[in-house]
Amino acid sequence: MMPRIRALIVKEFLDLIRHTTALVPVMIVTLMSLVLPFVIVVAIPSFSGQPLDRDADLVRVSGVAGGQALLSPDGQIQFFLFQQFLMLFLLTPITGAMALAAHSIVGEKQARTLEPLLASPVTTVELLVAKVLGALLPTLVISFAGLTLYFAGIVIFSDVGVAGAMLTPRTFLLVALVGPAAALVSLQSAIVISSRVNDARTAQQFGVLIVIPLTALLVAQFTGSLWLSATALGLVGLGLVAIWVLLTMVSARLFEREAILTRWR
Repeated sequence: MMPRIRALIVKEFLDLIRHTTALVPVMIVTLMSLVLPFVIVVAIPSFSGQPLDRDADLVRVSGVAGGQALLSPDGQIQFFLFQQFLMLFLLTPITGAMALAAHSIVGEKQARTLEPLLASPVTTVELLVAKVLGALLPTLVISFAGLTLYFAGIVIFSDVGVAGAMLTPRTFLLVALVGPAAALVSLQSAIVISSRVNDARTAQQFGVLIVIPLTALLVAQFTGSLWLSATALGLVGLGLVAIWVLLTMVSARLFEREAILTRWR
């Protein structure tokens, strides 16, 4: 199975190289996710002369992140806000790769390159998994590059100790498990919808629905009404992986391979 999936992913990468402008939305979302936190956490307090710890509401809500004994009051708020803005990088693979995933089946239908592929020994599960990974992996590379710059900026611009406080199991699970798993669920949804329709925009609209609960989670954490621990994030990530596996199986059953080969117009 794996050699065929690798071959299909390479094919997706070669197609992407010929259409590199498709990665522009990913770069824009990553840039916004990178710049916005430092504008709010560092630039505005610096230019206004109003430290973050003068805001009583920020002092109150930052307490949900747990006490950081080595951090100053201002550093505690910076830690809290940088943790919250880390959630933005979860949205990058979803919003950025959605167009790639939604177009992967519809585009090949329109170009008449899907039929020969379906006539090959490649199984439906292999095809669907390769389509998802082909859209996800390039966006993850860009997202992780943005995260590297994000943490470098924290080291340079934040108070002493904030960068070290960010290096926790919670951060690792958020970046390495929950983000990619949420993207897998979203992109798999877009892939299966795109296999049943002739319009990539319809698939995008269904696949991007997972952004809604993630946005709600982001808002809830900013207000201080919710703070997911590392254990909770681990369970969420594993749950999303299980949903992706189940969705892949369901997608394979719903994928009308013969209809595409014989009746699609």
